[in-house]
Amino acid sequence: MDRIDTMTGKSILVVEDEEAIAEAVRARLASEGYRVNVVHDGPQALRAAAQERPDLVVLDLMLPGMDGLEVCREIQRTDWVPVLMLTARTEETDKVAGFAVGADDYLTKPFSLRELAARVKAILRRMERIRQTSPTEPMNRFDLMVDPARRRVVKGPDEVPLTPLEFEILLTLARSPGVVFSRDQLMDRVWGYRDYAGGRVVDSHVARIRRKLGDEAGEPRYIRTVHGVGYAFREDGL
Repeated sequence: MDRIDTMTGKSILVVEDEEAIAEAVRARLASEGYRVNVVHDGPQALRAAAQERPDLVVLDLMLPGMDGLEVCREIQRTDWVPVLMLTARTEETDKVAGFAVGADDYLTKPFSLRELAARVKAILRRMERIRQTSPTEPMNRFDLMVDPARRRVVKGPDEVPLTPLEFEILLTLARSPGVVFSRDQLMDRVWGYRDYAGGRVVDSHVARIRRKLGDEAGEPRYIRTVHGVGYAFREDGL
C-alpha cells in the first residue's frame, strides 16, 4: 500500500492572505486526501489552531496584522504542532528565524505544488514515526538527561527548551555516541528528505542546540564537528 494512504484524513490548517495562493494550496492538499481549512490572517490562525488542533499548519511568513513568526511562536506555546513556513524572502536569516520559533520546514515563493505536497508528506511521516516509536528509557550523557518518551532534555537542575527539530537532532546523535552523521544523513533521519540547502539548515540547528546547551566556548562538550563530514555526540560522555 502506498504510504500516502496512511496520511489520508490528516487535518491541515493553511494560513495565507493571498487568496489565489491559498486556493491553489487548498486544492492540491485536498486532492492528496487531507482535510484542509484556510484562514487569511494571524488572529484567525490562532483561533483555528486552538479549536481544530490540526495535524500540520502551512503558514505564510508575511501576514497582515501579525506576522507568521509570531503566529508560529504562539501556536507552539500551547501545543506541539508541525509548521511548514511559506516565505517570499530568500535571506537565510529569515529562514533561520522561522526555525528558531519552532517551524519544521520552509518553502520559498514561488514554489511548486508538487514540492509543497512532498514536504507536507515528509513532515507528517516524521510525526507518525515519532508517535509510533516505542518509548525508551531516559539517557544520561555527561550532565544531560535526554528523555525520548517525554521529549525533554534536562541539564543539571534545568530543562533545556529545544524545538521539536532540535530535539530530534540531539536525540539522533545522543543515541549513538561516537557515530559520525553526515549532514545528508541527518536530513534523511530528521526531515525525511534532502535538499540543496540541507547542509546550511543542519548547521544552523546544531549551532542553536549548542548555544542552548552552553556548548560553544572552546572544545564542545557534547556535540563535536567532524570537518568535511558532519557531527557526532562525544562518546566519552556515557
